[in-house]
Amino acid sequence: MHSDPQPTYSKPPVEAKVKAMGLASYLAGVAGMAVLQAVADNPSMIALMPDWVEALVLPLVPTGLAALAGFKARHTPRPDLPDDQR
Repeated sequence: MHSDPQPTYSKPPVEAKVKAMGLASYLAGVAGMAVLQAVADNPSMIALMPDWVEALVLPLVPTGLAALAGFKARHTPRPDLPDDQR
């Protein structure tokens, strides 16, 4: 498969997509906690949803933002890999 019997690769950098998803997830989680602290005294802000729906929807916000950040981030190129593995 390779012309070199023991190919050596450089240490791969952390993908930009992984960094973007981690940062977006963290920031959305912090923002979500701030919102929850703000509505703790005024639950009417999220009272339009039943409790079981809140439990399903609230974790989807940071998950969705992280997925969007990962989708929009550029792929980190690896020029040290053979063409068929890039």
